[in-house]
Amino acid sequence: MAALSITVLTEEALSDADAQRLVQVHEGEDVAYHVIVPADVKRNLLADVLDHLSLFELREALDAVRGKDDDRLDKAEAAEALAASVAALTGTGAEATGDVVEGDPIAALRLEVADGADEVFVVTEPHAVEDTFHADWASKARDTLGVPVLHVYAGTGFLG
Repeated sequence: MAALSITVLTEEALSDADAQRLVQVHEGEDVAYHVIVPADVKRNLLADVLDHLSLFELREALDAVRGKDDDRLDKAEAAEALAASVAALTGTGAEATGDVVEGDPIAALRLEVADGADEVFVVTEPHAVEDTFHADWASKARDTLGVPVLHVYAGTGFLG
């Protein structure tokens, strides 16, 4: 029987705890993980400010307005996040590979599904505006990919 192929889209490096939670979803099964980390994804300024305000992060909201709160990963940072994520997954005993992608992360997921991904895990920080209005990566993926999509908030056991 062929391994289950799961693509993990993450906006930051997976922690060891994040990797352990993801691996537990299919514990005991033969799974191959492919991690993709987007570089230089543009974010909506208004959504960022509202996200910070919803979490009572006043300083971060002000920094976002001033342009000092740029959470986008450049290529080098994305490569570091990818290496850490693959290491966290392989540290659990899982098989994991990965790539840094540029452009639309949903387009990258479409390619992954076309190449045989059976499921998609999306790992993000909470984004109140996008999550509420289903404009987040996981919601877009669910709407377009035709495979199961699990949205997990980084550093927590919460599902989005």
